[in-house]
Amino acid sequence: MQIRPAARAELPLLQDIERAAGEPFRSLGMAAIADDEPPPLDLLERYRRAGHAWVTADADDRPVAYLLSEPVDGAAHIEQLSVHPAVARRGLGRGLIDHLAAVAAADGLTALTLTTFADVPWNAPYYARLGFRALGDDELTDGLREIRRAEAEHGLDHWPRVCMRRDMTQA
Repeated sequence: MQIRPAARAELPLLQDIERAAGEPFRSLGMAAIADDEPPPLDLLERYRRAGHAWVTADADDRPVAYLLSEPVDGAAHIEQLSVHPAVARRGLGRGLIDHLAAVAAADGLTALTLTTFADVPWNAPYYARLGFRALGDDELTDGLREIRRAEAEHGLDHWPRVCMRRDMTQA
């Protein structure tokens, strides 16, 4: 499988990956997350045009996982990382994160950041295994505070959330 920039024609496939990746949340009593609509095509296109949307493609060059990022306060912030459940647990998420770390380091960014569910096994515990650490409220940058505010408005705070960071020295 190869990592490459997302193509415009593939953006609807990214939405399909997002829907499929949301389904496992049902088993945790998080149906609202499973039912949440994926990012709209115009937003995906903005990430793609900015050079901040990557996919992992299978042997047929069809996306099976994707990552969206944006620079936030000197770090590469992972806005979304989704892996289709049919190919989960094969290192695709780790591969995309490592790819982003290389891109971010080349761009002079100091860390990777993300926000995620604290108690979902394939969220915060997974990222901790990849070298991310939870940030205390006093460590949040203005950009991360704004992201958390927007998430709360979207209803994501119904379940415990956490901001996490991986410094480039840990990459």
